[in-house]
Amino acid sequence: MTDNQKKNQDKLDTASNSMWGGRFQSGPDKIMEAINSSINFDQRLYLQDIEASKSHCMMLVKSKILDTKTGNKIIAGLERILIEIETGVFNFRSSMEDIHLNIESRLHELIGDNAGCLHTARSRNDQVATDFRLWIRDATDRADTYLTDLQAVLLEQADLHYDWIMPGFTHLQAAQPITLGHHLHAYVEMFGRDKGRFSDARKRLNECPLGAAALAGTSFPIDRYETARALGFEKPTANSLDSVSARDFALEFMSASSICAMHLSRLAEEIVLWCSAQFSFACLSDSFTTGSSIMPQKRNPDAAELIRSKTGRINGDLISLLTVLKGLPLAYSKDMQEDKEPTFDSWDSLSLCLNAMTGMIKDLRFNRNTMQVAAGSGFSTATDLADWLVRELKMPFRKAHHITGEIVRLAEKRGCNLADLNLTELKKLENGITKGIFDVLSVSNSVSSRTSYGGTSPENVRVQISLAKERIIK
Repeated sequence: MTDNQKKNQDKLDTASNSMWGGRFQSGPDKIMEAINSSINFDQRLYLQDIEASKSHCMMLVKSKILDTKTGNKIIAGLERILIEIETGVFNFRSSMEDIHLNIESRLHELIGDNAGCLHTARSRNDQVATDFRLWIRDATDRADTYLTDLQAVLLEQADLHYDWIMPGFTHLQAAQPITLGHHLHAYVEMFGRDKGRFSDARKRLNECPLGAAALAGTSFPIDRYETARALGFEKPTANSLDSVSARDFALEFMSASSICAMHLSRLAEEIVLWCSAQFSFACLSDSFTTGSSIMPQKRNPDAAELIRSKTGRINGDLISLLTVLKGLPLAYSKDMQEDKEPTFDSWDSLSLCLNAMTGMIKDLRFNRNTMQVAAGSGFSTATDLADWLVRELKMPFRKAHHITGEIVRLAEKRGCNLADLNLTELKKLENGITKGIFDVLSVSNSVSSRTSYGGTSPENVRVQISLAKERIIK
């Protein structure tokens, strides 16, 4: 480092120190600077910090706490800083600790001592709480968009395959035949609830902490409703202590992210299974698969596997922040600097997974014959047989269940499907059985019979897909 560079660095350290106040006589130790600095990750808040600062400045002018000339200089300086950051020429400095001091320091370089007026009636405590809420609010809006995109491609595939028959599983054992459209629509509903959770979290976070200052409010005659309106919040927060110490809005966002990631993981697992040679229900193109360095025949569903694994990372981010907050007394503690990295990481992982899943669902191609054959395995129409006994012979369901079990055992012993048994064999087990029973033993008849609301009959599925499209795709 040259002498001039050392002098400049000393000035920066002194500038940082002066923003804390006059109590400190020297700059921090380098280790202290390293552990205390958050600029390497909280610079992501630059847009929110500048917008909140502009709104705060305009409120100060409107409330006659700040004169118009000074206010205009501050606004012009902030707008120039925004341009510098977005064009990549802004110099982020770790000696300035965080995004707030970096912007304020640069503002001081641009307009001089007038920059210090911006911090009137606010603290970094309410400043970061406001910026963070704004950032998470933006992220929830993006989550809604990405989830809508995913629902749209699921509905597109469901519509194309509304009557394609496949096995429905419980315990990963063939249970009853269903349609592929019905299966895909199930995830449309799941992701719809995820959108609802993000929306609910957004409603609760949409209160503005700005003006709560360090923890007790301020003696300046500020108008908190003005800044809340300017930043698109519903209203200002009601308690200054809660304003600066609450991070439940981040926890709600991360909780919604974890549940959404879990749904993505379940769908990813289905894709892994469906694309295996043992299932062969579907295949992915080269766009969402990779090969093997030693086995030339392999096409690995790596995107699905990575979505499945990132769920653990997103869950871990939530646990991390819960653990940080669990022992903190009111109001602000430096521990809360640890709120941003897990939140940012959670969103980065989730947004990547949502977009990757949207691409994969659009890319999937299904094997109709393989699915239909599999749908008939495992005596999947046994429940239809039991229902027939109840409906036609007025038999109690428990008795029908027992007789059906005997029929399944017979078919298993014979090594055939239920529909391959002859009437004479069936009558030996229950004399009241007629040839009408064969109407319910085919997978297509089984699927068509499930006409209860929300059931898997193709016509039901088409109705639900149509309703979902009206609700989701604007």
